[in-house]
Amino acid sequence: METLTLQPAEPDAGKRVDAWLAGQMDGLTRSAAQRLLEDGRVVLDGKPLAKNYRLTGKEALTVSLPDPEPLDAVPQDIPLDVVYEDADVIVVNKPKGLVVHPAPGHPDGTLVNALLYHCGGSLSGVGGALRPGIVHRIDRDTSGLIIAAKNDFAHQALAAQLQDHSLARTYECIAVGGFREDRGTVDAPIGRHPADRKKMAVVPGGRPAVTHWEALARYPGFTHLRCRLETGRTHQIRVHLAYLGRPILGDAVYGKPAPGLQGQCLHAAGLRFAHPRTGEAVELRCPLPEEFQAQLRRLAARA
Repeated sequence: METLTLQPAEPDAGKRVDAWLAGQMDGLTRSAAQRLLEDGRVVLDGKPLAKNYRLTGKEALTVSLPDPEPLDAVPQDIPLDVVYEDADVIVVNKPKGLVVHPAPGHPDGTLVNALLYHCGGSLSGVGGALRPGIVHRIDRDTSGLIIAAKNDFAHQALAAQLQDHSLARTYECIAVGGFREDRGTVDAPIGRHPADRKKMAVVPGGRPAVTHWEALARYPGFTHLRCRLETGRTHQIRVHLAYLGRPILGDAVYGKPAPGLQGQCLHAAGLRFAHPRTGEAVELRCPLPEEFQAQLRRLAARA
């Protein structure tokens, strides 16, 4: 059983502890955080907390994580483009169309199934039975780098880096529309869309979300951007660019589909983290997929 000490900051004052806990580890859902609280696994000054406890921002919480559940996801021999691998972590260049973990409608054929086969079942259990090893996620129709942990020690270390923003994720995308500035920052909270619960949106009272962007190239009606996530909210880059009125090319949810393009033109191109065991810096990049490069060539030919 793993035991963690977590300390909210002053800006967290007033938040419900279950919602706050779910934001500390990307693989921990709010319902899973509530189960921890209901089971008495979240303690303040020796006393278990209720799931509706409101933080003061000055607590030191002790969280006892249960032993990993038996894995329900099954290993499947699905090809992987492995960019980096050692005894603690594995980084994969995920193709468009591959779902990260099993979920309703996608019981198998996911990245998790492929990782279980490739790693021989050696993945962390922090994320639960259907998300073993998964530290962070990228959307089904987003390609690029994703890191998984092979043990709980590595998972906790990487989750802490997500929390303090030292695990850096860089994306490239094609936005529909132009930008006057060469770079900028979107600092706008993200939560569930008030009218469509399947979508996210910039909403008052949402979770803090910060995206830094830089224009790499400009074309008539389009901009090739590099985006760096400071936070990791669901659909963050897609939502923030749509909020600016410049949705990602091909994003049928927050913009509109593009002929001949599957999903949004968004690629997780760079990843930097401190190795969980050695502390050494690991910096990785993977090239843009051919579909993305083909879009850039078409835009350049029209310029």
